[in-house]
Amino acid sequence: MKPVRKAVIPAAGLGTRFLPATKALAKEMLPIVDTPTIEYIVREAIASGIEDIVIVDGKSKRSIEDHFDSNPELENNLREKGKDELLKIVQETTDINMYFIRQSHPNGLGDAVLTAKAFIGDEPFVVLLGDDLMQDEVPLTKQLIERYEETGESTLAVMKVPHDQVSEYGVIDPAAEASDGLYRVKTFVEKPKPEDAPSDLAIIGRYLLTPEIFEELENTKPGKGNEIQLTDAIDSLNNRQHVYAHEFKGSRYDIGSKIGFLETNIEFGLKHPQTRDQLRAYIKELAAKL
Repeated sequence: MKPVRKAVIPAAGLGTRFLPATKALAKEMLPIVDTPTIEYIVREAIASGIEDIVIVDGKSKRSIEDHFDSNPELENNLREKGKDELLKIVQETTDINMYFIRQSHPNGLGDAVLTAKAFIGDEPFVVLLGDDLMQDEVPLTKQLIERYEETGESTLAVMKVPHDQVSEYGVIDPAAEASDGLYRVKTFVEKPKPEDAPSDLAIIGRYLLTPEIFEELENTKPGKGNEIQLTDAIDSLNNRQHVYAHEFKGSRYDIGSKIGFLETNIEFGLKHPQTRDQLRAYIKELAAKL
């Protein structure tokens, strides 16, 4: 069984939920306190043992490439001023095996993953979506890799959500629980009505896939939104080899919506050593006025 060494991070979306900020700035570069959201995703991959990362981007995403490139002028300025801690932070993002592929047309998540076929080759790999930040003692991507080492099969991350919210997600119809928190998937149901949902286990933005997914993607017809849907291809893959779901029990932060983005900034700001005390005092002062 080949080890999981590579990751695909799709980042070609237009970011329309965050207009006008994303008119000229990649949504993935919007910061949580002082760190671009995509850097959190990359850090999770690296902390999980991933060696090579490909970012599938699109037009107006140059800022992502620049962020993970060296900036000699900035680095020299920080070095001359003795700002060693800031210099270390800046240089950390350049010492990564990072590659970029352009998705020429917005044809869906499945198409974005398919563009990475030549990069992945015949190896298992992980897909990390940028709208979800995950925190746990063991990174979620690492948890998926450990599950793959048990089963040798594709494994998706799922999380229990309130039953009245299942219509916002794709959910799994699970077979019997294979082991603690690991389910064999019978089928996938995209955004079901609560009364029709087979479970409350919603698919969240982490996938570990075997290379056979590419054949399925190549044969997947456009689905919702006239786009190639990754879930459709995974459902098809499930007919030829087992697909499992791993239940994530850590903290998930939805940064794909305005309110989720604001909530995440507040929570992370309350943990950041440079902002937590002042932010806590400000929130108390603001609450007293409401």
